[in-house]
Amino acid sequence: MTPKVLIAGFKHETNTFSKLPTTLESYEARGLYVGEEMRKALSGTNTEIAGFLDACERHDWEPVLGAAGDATPSGRVTREAFDTVTGHILDAIDKNGPVNAVLLQLHGAMVAEEHDDGESAVLGLIRDKVGPDVPIGVTHDLHANVTDKTGELSNVLVSYRTYPHVDQHETATICADLIAQTLAGKINPKVTVLRGPQLDGVDHGRTTAPGPMREILALADQLIEEHGLLSASVNAGFPWADVDYVGPTVIVVADADNTGAMPAAEKLREELWRTREVLTIKTVTAEKALADARSKGTSGAPYVIADFADNPGGGGYGDSTGLLRAMIDGGVENAAFSALYDPESVEACRDAGTGAELELSLGGKVDPSLGAPVKAQGTVAGLFEGRFKLEGPMATGVAIDIGPVAVFRVGGLDVVLGSRRAQNYDRQFFKAFGIEPSERSILAVKSAQHFRADYAPIASEIAVVDEGGGITSHNFKSLDYKHIRRPIWPLDDI
Repeated sequence: MTPKVLIAGFKHETNTFSKLPTTLESYEARGLYVGEEMRKALSGTNTEIAGFLDACERHDWEPVLGAAGDATPSGRVTREAFDTVTGHILDAIDKNGPVNAVLLQLHGAMVAEEHDDGESAVLGLIRDKVGPDVPIGVTHDLHANVTDKTGELSNVLVSYRTYPHVDQHETATICADLIAQTLAGKINPKVTVLRGPQLDGVDHGRTTAPGPMREILALADQLIEEHGLLSASVNAGFPWADVDYVGPTVIVVADADNTGAMPAAEKLREELWRTREVLTIKTVTAEKALADARSKGTSGAPYVIADFADNPGGGGYGDSTGLLRAMIDGGVENAAFSALYDPESVEACRDAGTGAELELSLGGKVDPSLGAPVKAQGTVAGLFEGRFKLEGPMATGVAIDIGPVAVFRVGGLDVVLGSRRAQNYDRQFFKAFGIEPSERSILAVKSAQHFRADYAPIASEIAVVDEGGGITSHNFKSLDYKHIRRPIWPLDDI
């Protein structure tokens, strides 16, 4: 009999310092696909769902399609959103089950209104439905905050190994193949999770340069060989979550009787701690970045500036104005900025029409304390619908919709204004709106690290700006943690 395998995904990276709740509409805006919609939207993409679907073909499994939901990082997931997405997944089991296995795409850092540990809540509902003997394979982002309970509810748990995350399909393949071996009776996997005594680790997981993350992954591969492990994952953690279990973890998957699993996990955890202060990037002020950009950025080799502290990919509002203000005040030329979250200004541009000249108060509307709006006189250079497909290495082929878009020209700077929050990690965030990024001298992106996958090949140099004007700043002591375990580094001396 052909095995039936449930395929589902429910992802969110929750920044508990955000005042913006993650609603059902948040999922519908970025991507909520139910049943066969999953196949239509995600087949052939660089995503875990596509990897799971390909595994079904390779192993001759019948896929049972539940739902795949993903929302831009923000505040806690509302009860309606949580219940709706999990409801779609559980309904698929009721209508098409029983299933022989589960392949589940999670993020690892979901915090819901009623569940501090969102992942184990999702897993618990599925485990209750399928029973204790059905193997469950789970994929995680490497910025996961993983609990023991998640490990207990999973049979296989595998995290990304790249940041930017260009190995989503590959990670799903590893997970699915281990579940295939489990179904065949060749392995009896067990998950071991150990947590480090810190908020953040291994250079926040960066793999674009030699450093702690690459080194610990090499150690993980060595330990896999030495101890006969099935897999070993390292999670840098997601530090902008005010929950008890926040922080980096190591995950080892091994046969249940493998006595090497715990020693291997302990060795990896020691490495998390040993390298805690090592960083491969240095942040600079906007003033310093722009000074360098003027001298080094040219058409054909733009200087790229990342607005680290206000990264929508980590829950930032996407509308803080520190870097934007510096660019406007500095009179930059042949420059572009994408994307500033400002639906109010988009609407004003649409009312005025292409070519109109007007004054706008740009950004700074969600929380002006993080950077007040910037008053600027400019021209509406273009009006667009913000729908496009990613073409860069990360999540290749995935459809994006940032709502109505206006390009507002202020002197020599084109500012892409979006109606939905989104991290810029693909050149389509410019190209879809008539801006060829390679032809600009200076590019500014609302992103922290993912942008490097698509922008580094064209950049003369890259600068990362973190002046504290956002809720994804690495100045952790500026954040009002109330619920995390103490002591914890770097907030406390350990």
